[in-house]
Amino acid sequence: MKIIIQRVNRAKMLVNGNFKCEIGKGIVAYIGITHDDEIKDINYCIDKLINLRIFDDNDGKMNLSIQDIKGELLIVSNFTIYGNTKKGRRPDYLNSAPAERAREIYNLFLEKLFETRVSFGTGEFQEHMEIYSENNGPVNLIIES
Repeated sequence: MKIIIQRVNRAKMLVNGNFKCEIGKGIVAYIGITHDDEIKDINYCIDKLINLRIFDDNDGKMNLSIQDIKGELLIVSNFTIYGNTKKGRRPDYLNSAPAERAREIYNLFLEKLFETRVSFGTGEFQEHMEIYSENNGPVNLIIES
């Protein structure tokens, strides 16, 4: 599992051209799922996502987590994260899990994330999504299990 995270002031999502959700201060998290991802990968990535200290404290140091600031998450399924661009001009997606398996892992990820009580919105698996975000920093990191 690989997650690309962006610290944001706010973000909103449209699915198939229709408003789906929006968040305030927090993180936009693009979730990529590969063939051998399982519950241990989900647990590891969720723990990192909600405890990573990337928000400023009163001294301007990145010392606070999404939980500390009572921020929000926008979770986006994104198979292109495992795209391989090494050969040719068209990426291959052989390292991305097949859609049926990825959907199962993604839904389990959302169930486990819900248990943390961190506020989040999400798109719809295998649908066209437009994400509008105002980056803060910018701060962009990769979490990988």
